[in-house]
Amino acid sequence: MRSQSILLPGIVAFALSVAGCGSGSSSDSGTSSTGTVASPAGIWSGTDSQSGLALTGFINSAGQADFIRADGVQYVGTAQVSGSSLDIALDGYTQFGAEFSDGSTAGVGTLSATFSANNTIAGTLGFTTSANTATSSTWSLTFDSLYDTASSLGTISGGYTEPQPAVTGGSDPMQGASITITGLGQITGQGGTSGCVLSGTVTAGNLSYDLYEVSYELSECTGTYAVLNDVPFTGLGEINRGTSSTQVLFAVTGKSSAGTYYSLVSALTAG
Repeated sequence: MRSQSILLPGIVAFALSVAGCGSGSSSDSGTSSTGTVASPAGIWSGTDSQSGLALTGFINSAGQADFIRADGVQYVGTAQVSGSSLDIALDGYTQFGAEFSDGSTAGVGTLSATFSANNTIAGTLGFTTSANTATSSTWSLTFDSLYDTASSLGTISGGYTEPQPAVTGGSDPMQGASITITGLGQITGQGGTSGCVLSGTVTAGNLSYDLYEVSYELSECTGTYAVLNDVPFTGLGEINRGTSSTQVLFAVTGKSSAGTYYSLVSALTAG
């Protein structure tokens, strides 16, 4: 294994390594300083044809990619671009507490697609679970203009709760939590029933765009959640202030000291 319903209403859930590019530095806006290299960076939304479920994609300017299915499955990898071709070797993980149909919780695959910067991504995902079940799915994704909203630690700072699950599969140890993000990017909180205490950081990468990097660990988890203690989680997130209440979506994955991979998708509501 390589290192490794969504989306609340109104939410559409790390330096771009561009294969075969020239020497110009790339930007999230879709072109390099030479104006010749297109970038797939953005927030993307669409559908996974194999499952019929909604799909949200994050790709930042470093090429870090995270595609989140409505049942909590995350597909994470690093984008490689050649012209209008996009190829991503992906590790896939189910939401904590959930399984693929064959009982596995992880797998590997490749997204082979074409893209138009700030417009569309269309391609095929070939994926094989660790139990050796192979599937193929067509992905059609559309760029979400929410990505073009400026980010800052001041913008995302505040008090949040997680009143309902972000995804339909598995469970989230921070369900019912009260979570605080400070203006310095410190994030803390405690789950409502899991006992889990969260401590970590949020970073605003490119301040022109609405993608954040998040890292945290959990401690004091009890019961079935105890396996999550001390697992270092990292991932991406976004904030959506265009709804009746400000909402934050975080998608993270982590590997325990025993070598087990875990995946968590959380949706936070301000107030």
